[in-house]
Formats: sequence, C-alpha cells, structure tokens
Amino acid sequence: MSRYAGSASVRADGWPPRLGAIVERGGTTFRAWTTRARRVAVRILDGQQRPTCVQELQPRGGGIFETHVPSLGAGTLYKFLLDDREVPDPYARYLPFGVHGAAEVIAPAHASALRPAPMLERLCTYELHVGTFTPEGTYEAARAKLNHIAELGIGAVELMPLSAFPGERGWGYDGVAHYAPHASYGRPEDLRRFLGDAHELGLFVLLDVVFNHFGPNGNYLPSFSPEYFTRAFTTPWGDALDFAEPHMRAYVLGAAHMWLEEYGFDGLRLDATHAIFDGSKPHVLRELADLAASLDPPRLLVAEDDRNESSLVTELGLDAVWADDFHHHLWVLMTGEQDGYYAAYEPAAAALAHAIERGWSYEGQHYSPWGRPRGTRADAFRPEQFVYCIENHDQAGNRAFGERLSQKVSPGAFCAASALLFFLPMSPLVFMGQEWGASTPFLYFTQHDAELGALVSKGRREEFKSFRAFSDPDARARIPDPQAPATFETSKLRWQERLGPPHARVFAMVRKLLSLRREDPVLRERCERKDLRARAEADVIVVERSGGGGRRVLLANLTPRPVGIAWQSFGESIFATEDMAAGSLPPWCATILKA
Repeated sequence: MSRYAGSASVRADGWPPRLGAIVERGGTTFRAWTTRARRVAVRILDGQQRPTCVQELQPRGGGIFETHVPSLGAGTLYKFLLDDREVPDPYARYLPFGVHGAAEVIAPAHASALRPAPMLERLCTYELHVGTFTPEGTYEAARAKLNHIAELGIGAVELMPLSAFPGERGWGYDGVAHYAPHASYGRPEDLRRFLGDAHELGLFVLLDVVFNHFGPNGNYLPSFSPEYFTRAFTTPWGDALDFAEPHMRAYVLGAAHMWLEEYGFDGLRLDATHAIFDGSKPHVLRELADLAASLDPPRLLVAEDDRNESSLVTELGLDAVWADDFHHHLWVLMTGEQDGYYAAYEPAAAALAHAIERGWSYEGQHYSPWGRPRGTRADAFRPEQFVYCIENHDQAGNRAFGERLSQKVSPGAFCAASALLFFLPMSPLVFMGQEWGASTPFLYFTQHDAELGALVSKGRREEFKSFRAFSDPDARARIPDPQAPATFETSKLRWQERLGPPHARVFAMVRKLLSLRREDPVLRERCERKDLRARAEADVIVVERSGGGGRRVLLANLTPRPVGIAWQSFGESIFATEDMAAGSLPPWCATILKA
C-alpha cells in the first residue's frame, strides 16, 4: 500500500491524520486541526443550509479535534464552529453553495482501472477551461465533446484548475479549497463520468493544480491555523504556503493523491513551481514526484516554471517542464511585437532555431526583464520533456484583449506555425479551439465580491500601464473588465465556426499534421537530442529529425516575403501549407520533406 493512502502523506505513527469529513464505520468522522480555537464543533445543516444540530469535537492532542457521528453519511451538509464562529471546511470534498457555504459529505470513491502509464513522446495535450469550452460550461457538456478531441488524434486532455474558487466564473488559479471540484461546473460524479469516458476513448487526463498560493477570497485555513502559511517568502498572489508545517505538507500531498487516485487523473500540471518555496529535505516537489511514481500505474507531473530550471527534472524527479522560450521567439518573429517580456526575444529565424536546438534559449544568460541571469542548461532532457505551444491560456489571457496567435496572423501563417509545432519531438500543447484557429479571445475573467472585484478591475488595467499601446488612460479604459459577465461570455468557443472559412482550412491542416505525427515512421518515434538539429538558412528555419530508419526535414518561412531556397534538394515534400514553386518558399509557408 502506498504511504500516501488515506489521501495524506503521513508518518509511520499516523501523524498528521486526515482532516475534514471522512465517511467510515457506518457514519462520518469529523476532524479538524486548530492552533487558535479552544472549542470545535460541527453544525449539521439541512438542504437550505439551516442548522439542525451541533456535535462537539473532542480534543485529541496536538491541536486535533474529532468526533464520529454514526447516523450521518454521504450527502450531509455541515460547517465547523471555531469558538462559536461558523466557517466552511477547507478540506471539503464538495462545496455545493460556493466557497463560503456549507460543505457536503462525499462518500469515498476509487477510480476504475486505469490505462497504462502515459508516454510523453506519444502525447499531444489539449488544454481546456471547463467554463468556456462549451456554451453550458459544465463537465457534462465537455464530456460530449470528448469524441472531437479523440478523433483529432490528441492523446491527452489537460483541465485548467478545478479546485473551488470564489464566484461562478474564473480561471481557477484563485482556488481556496483544493479537495473540492468547483461547483458551477457540476458535481463530483459528473467529473468522474468525464474521466471515465475520456479513458474509454483512449485519452489520458491531466489536471492543472495550484500549490503555490491560495486565492484572496474564501481561504479559511488561517481561521483554523495561521501556521499553514509563511511570510518568510512572498508570491505575487499572497502569502506563501509553509511546507515546513506538516499539516500544510499533508494538505497538498493529500490533495494530489485524491485527484490522482480517487478521480483517476493520469497526471498533474503544477502551476508556477518557481513560487513553491521549501527548504525541507526532501523538497515537497520531490515528495510529489515520489507520490506519482508510487502509484499503479505511475502518473505524470509537469511543471510550469519561468526559471528554465533543469533541476526540476534532473533532481526533483518531475517528468517535463513548460518551455515558453519557443512560444516567445515564435511570437515576436511572426507578429513583430516586443512589449513586456517579449523584449528579451529577438525576432529572427536563427534565434528561434537556437531555442529549438537547445530546448530553451536562456541557459544562464542575462535576462533583461529580470535584470539578472536566467536559466540552466538542460542537456540531460529528452526532447519530449520540453512542453511547447503556440497558444495557451497564459499567453492569450495575459494580453489585454486576450488575442490568440490565430487572431494576430493570417490563417496561412497560423498553419505554418502549427506545422513547426507538430513536427518537433517536444511535447506539443494545444489550447482549446486552436485546432481550427478560433476567433474567440481568451480573456481574464473573475467574479469576486464588489470590493475585491473593483480592485481586480483596476489592477488589470494598471498592469498594462508600461506598454506603449496603453500609456494613455483612455486606451487602458478599453481593456475588458474581468468582472463583467460579457468578458466571460466572449471567451466561450464558437464551435460552429470550425466548419466554415477560414477556420475549416486550419482545421483540415491541423488534423493532417496530427495524423502525420502519429503515423509517420520518423515523427511517431522517440527522438534523441543528438537526432534533432535546427538552424536558419537566411530567413528559413530548417529542422532535421532522424529515427525509425529515416530522416525528415521541415522548412519554415515565417516571414511575409517569399524566400529563395532549393527546397527540392532536401527531399520529397510529404506535406506543405502552401503550393510551392521550384526554388522558392512562399510567404508564411512550411513544408515537411522525406529526406
């Protein structure tokens, strides 16, 4: 049995014990840890959240209070009382009335038999936000679209964070109850059905989790014990989690165990690991990696980290890392924009080719946005351990108007960028709607209370003050208000558009590229670093892959001008985004050749 059984990393003596509401022995055990309250009780509520009775929890030492109530089971609604102050359970398995409301007791469940462990080199991952993926914005509606993803030939789905957050709409990175799936998307059993259907279709499912901070509204852990957090470190979003505190460590490891084992997720994407501070031995990321490896089958852990830090894989044992340098080089090359962090990236084919060859471009060089060196060499990485994209939720949503690459360049140029992404042996990430060049933006949206919401709206616009395009206050006033319902609605995909021009062309191209990636004897196999070469010839990016007894070459002209190049000398073209004349690559064109 895994030492993480019971949804927490515990010592041999069982400390710290699992907290919250645990269905067992014909009833429910309620358990809490507090360093502040002298008296703890649980208030049982009816379906309208009206109190029906109160049960006292008995002190067990070390700040633990607990009681077992034989008559109560799944479906019971409750809140804790801390010295008569009523608070929600931060360990709740479901919060049907939102993060400030009553928790519901959820019966234990175990995922059905899982598929074999996912292999990174065979995966293309489809990132989606449940609330904007469909008009309904629910697990059930998303489940009905799984056939679309499977038919594309994409191997995995990655759900943006599901931990309960304040309001009904949001990205999910303000989660405050990391054991409770967000209620506006549906019930826990709806999420389980989504996972079950995905697995039946041959899809792996990953979950984006946020273990670097809690949201600013609805975090009740400090009401029990402020020691969960530390001010020794700061994050851009609030107090850092104190992983030297065993209960916080157990909280995070237990949440990871729950998503992986009880729901059956095949892996986790760990948000902003650069903001996870831990001086313990082992590091909490190492413990998460050990947890994932201890399960049957083992699960994937992917880090999002802006440091280009190779030790995440080589020392802490994670499987892959988001590598944004590729996206940034591609963006400045194709759009010419160099505001913000794009200022550190040269709009040149040679710079993009260098990033591809090295995996990421910053390996210790001076990084102007930080004013200091950034990055380490990642020579020990396999290509698939770098996650590449041309769109994702951050790169669209961090823009003032949420534009995707497909909204900034022509459909032909977008197809050329797609060809480069899917040709490379790195692990490709596709953002929902990217497969048809969606016209819908992905904006930043929230639903906080009036006071916090006003601060978020103001802060969102002030965030772009240093950008040339928004130096004028009137220009900043046009940035969509995150709190406005229309900002959320505008971000929902328009599924029908994929069937008409110009989206149908992009959709057909992407399907063909994904088919080629799956079926070509070179592109479908694992590629060693020594078998991947990238360079620039004038304005043309040349990438060579060897394997499977053959060699493939991609030529990409990501400029608005035709480029003279004897492309026929590289081999026979097996894919091209444009019609090509001998001796020249058209503007915004990519071709794949059999050498």
